[in-house]
Order: sequence, then structure tokens, then C-alpha cells
Amino acid sequence: MKNSTLIKGSAAIALGAALLLGGGGTLANWNASAAQTPGIIVAGDLNVVNGVGAWTDRNGDPVTISAYKVVPGDLLTFTQDLNVTLAGDKMAAEIATSGITATNGFTPANVTVSAPVLTVAGDPVSNPLTPTGETQTVTATITFEFKSSTSDRADVSATYNFNNVGFTLTQVNTAGDGLS
Repeated sequence: MKNSTLIKGSAAIALGAALLLGGGGTLANWNASAAQTPGIIVAGDLNVVNGVGAWTDRNGDPVTISAYKVVPGDLLTFTQDLNVTLAGDKMAAEIATSGITATNGFTPANVTVSAPVLTVAGDPVSNPLTPTGETQTVTATITFEFKSSTSDRADVSATYNFNNVGFTLTQVNTAGDGLS
């Protein structure tokens, strides 16, 4: 009888262990999940397309720059329409000149180059530009003044290469935009 009790006890322990290990026990791991649809992010846009530029003299008369010979006191103005696209919640951009140095062939004291003056539909605007929801035409104007104070024969026959005159549009950070 002793063996029978021992066998029954061993069988009960083995059955209990099998039930616990085999998933029939009371040990439970709960699990739950929730799906979220945060949406899709879309990148903004920054682009500039140059229109045809035009040169004028101090009187507003058209100038063919490749044939024009400047003299002290001349003021040449370059005007160009720029199709500007800006899109982005925190987008801001500046238009600046490119390909211009005051000393590109002339004595620096004898030539001044202005910063670009910007207008939209004839109304003045200033840097930085911000999105308007559509492509806008910005007219950019820069002036080259050949100073009347040029003395003696300074810069006679000097050349200034205007072939690389252009405008660039560059994204900038503004105060409080949280961009680095």
C-alpha cells in the first residue's frame, strides 16, 4: 500500500506540473494594443526661376550692356522678374545677388553696387519673403553706380563682366521659428 500511495502522489505531482507547464495552469500574461494613424508629412518647396533681365541707364533708357561704355557718373540698373515658389509652414527665404563683386575689373572706390530692391506688383517687399500659397512674381532691381568722383584716368578701358549677374533664393531662419 505504501507503494501505491507513493505512486499516486508522484502521479498527482507529475500531472500538476504538466498542467502548469503545458498551458493548463493559471499563469496568464495579458496583452493589448492600439493603432494610431498620425498622418503623412509632406515636404515644402523653395524655387526661383529667372525671367529675362533688362538694363537701363540713369534716365531709364534701355541699354545693350555688351555694347555700352560707361563713364564716371553713369548709373546702370538691372531689373529682372523672378518667379518665386515658397511652401512650408515655417518657410522664409531671402533674395540676394550672385555673380557680383564691386571690384570685378574696376577700382572699388569708383563703383558701388546696391543691394537688391524687391517689389511684387509694384509694391515694395523686403527680405525675408514668406509663402503666399502660390508662385509669386518678384521684381528684383540692382544698380551699379560708376562714381562721378573718379579722378584722372582711373579705370579707363576697364571691363566689368556682367555675364554672371543673377539672383539666388536661400531659406533663412527667422526669430522664434524653432529651426536650427
